[in-house]
Amino acid sequence: MLRSLPILLLLLAFAGCATTPHNINNVCAVFDQKDGWFGGWYDDAKRAERRYGVPVPVLMATIRTESGFQANARPPRRKLLGFIPWKRPSSAYGYPQALDGTWNEYRSQTGRWGARRSNFADAVDFVGWYHRESNRRNGIALDDAYNLYLAYYVGHGGYARGSWRNNAHARNAAARAATLARDYERQMRRCGR
Repeated sequence: MLRSLPILLLLLAFAGCATTPHNINNVCAVFDQKDGWFGGWYDDAKRAERRYGVPVPVLMATIRTESGFQANARPPRRKLLGFIPWKRPSSAYGYPQALDGTWNEYRSQTGRWGARRSNFADAVDFVGWYHRESNRRNGIALDDAYNLYLAYYVGHGGYARGSWRNNAHARNAAARAATLARDYERQMRRCGR
């Protein structure tokens, strides 16, 4: 029994990595649940912040808005004849809900060929990279959660064309992301992160 105890503890530690965090509206609770012996989500988010200059609250609010921190999130399937599961509306997948083409562009530009959308460290790095590209291409400030999210939602070209102006869903999602980023920033100050 004593020999198997370290293995059991290791399995329990890894099992926590695969679950969706609880209380996703409190970023400190998310980090507390997802931090472990070998680092964790907070370290991954801080690494992306240092690499791309995008604040952790903006990174986390984007992922929360996109997937609710679900590793295997996908858009719901369309229904054929109203009840038969059919195709998905896009290839969006994982924590960042990144499309296949955009994910491949990220992997090509960063050399992170083994990156997976269902891996949080890869996903938060992708979000940081994408937001920095929004800054470079469209001049959006790296701490402007609202406009960064709009560009994330409609793409860099769509943002430049203003396609979000007639898209109430995009504007509402961006407002949610901006509110979350402000809340997350306040929470992080309170919990000393």
